Amino acid sequence: MVAVFNKELLSWYLIALKLKETLESGIINQLSFPSRNHCKLSSVKMLQNFKRNQTHQHLNGWEKLDEAGQDDVASSWSKLSIYKIPHYLRDGSGDDKSFAPQIVSIGPYHHGKKRLRPMDCHKWRSLNHVLKRTKHDIELYLNSMKEIEERARSCYEGPISLSSNEFVEMLVLDGCFVLELFRGATEGFKQLGYSRNDPVFAMRGSMHSIQRDMIMLENQLPLQTLGTQLGKPEMKGLVSSLVLRFFDPLMPTDEPLTKSDRNKLESSLGGTNTFDPLSDQEGLHCLDVFRRSLLRSGPQPDGKLQIPRLLIHDGTKSLFLNLIAFEQCHLDCSNDITSYVIFMDNLINSPEDVGYLHYRGIIEHWLGSDAEVADLFNRLCQEVVFDINNSYLSLLSEEVNRYYNHRWNTWCASLRHNYFSNPWAIISLVAAVVLLLLTLAHTYYSIYGYYRPAR
Repeated sequence: MVAVFNKELLSWYLIALKLKETLESGIINQLSFPSRNHCKLSSVKMLQNFKRNQTHQHLNGWEKLDEAGQDDVASSWSKLSIYKIPHYLRDGSGDDKSFAPQIVSIGPYHHGKKRLRPMDCHKWRSLNHVLKRTKHDIELYLNSMKEIEERARSCYEGPISLSSNEFVEMLVLDGCFVLELFRGATEGFKQLGYSRNDPVFAMRGSMHSIQRDMIMLENQLPLQTLGTQLGKPEMKGLVSSLVLRFFDPLMPTDEPLTKSDRNKLESSLGGTNTFDPLSDQEGLHCLDVFRRSLLRSGPQPDGKLQIPRLLIHDGTKSLFLNLIAFEQCHLDCSNDITSYVIFMDNLINSPEDVGYLHYRGIIEHWLGSDAEVADLFNRLCQEVVFDINNSYLSLLSEEVNRYYNHRWNTWCASLRHNYFSNPWAIISLVAAVVLLLLTLAHTYYSIYGYYRPAR
């Protein structure tokens, strides 16, 4: 349907519509908008607020910059040695229990957690035993820890939420608890006044779980605090020797630490410069002492690939993860443990590899299967940042790869695997060789008799 309008009528209609919109717009402005003077006042206030906000933001920025400068000066990075596990390592492992203590908290990171509080009563028991045995006043220990509080705080990463009194009390309680365990493992808990059936201070029961908790990176005390409470802070080697004896059951090898190796290690931890000295570092802890004790084996002069015997149990994963985390965080230490784990990871790709290393006497494990051992090594260094060329095993890895890629060595290995893997294969090969020789001899004499008949 088509409608035709008069042009003039249509023009008047459009003009009237436009006028109506204009009038309505004016009414809305009168009802909604303030006066011009009010607009001026509001604009001034908005400008003042904007300037005030800008000034506040600038002040906040300068305060943050100033705080960063103070942190950079106040925080002695050279003393930092007890770190929080980086998120990429914690998430990459997929097992938070490998880094978090399950029974006892040592240090401030896990202090006061609900699941760890039952062990606090045993810490107070250990302090009570120490005070009775030494006849010292508790103020002596509190004052000694107060003197080194700042140095102890500087060993930990980030700000510690504990107050000064809480931090000092924590150092005294945890330090006495640790030293009682160390001395009990060396001298005997009965000699220290503990009952034979003590649930904690005895070499059975929960001791193994306590040892595993105390070797974790986030669960450490600086060695200096232990030396101070022991009464001989200048003798680091004394505390280190106690550490070695206490954690000896966790050693991932059944090869005993010889007397010469122990003396060499303890002298190095005491401040000499014969074996990776600690005299120029502060605040190192039990995990670092344990790590150094694993590095006693050097390269063999005969050129053979000799790998120390390795014992793998349910605590091996946590142990290696914490050692690797410490080497990743502490820039002043070597990456030898990480290098070793990565080297073993390169050797082990399947359960058959684990079985062969077990056959050669290199690996002994108490896990469910060889597949679990292979999976353990394949996952330990998944998220680790590591330069393979910056490793004491880099040359060895190159030599192993070069030997593997040599064609003659491959042929020899294939021959041994296919024909000398068991006695029956050897007997079959010898029989085949003898049969071949007899056949050749028979053929030779047959031909010889044909051309040279008997006279």
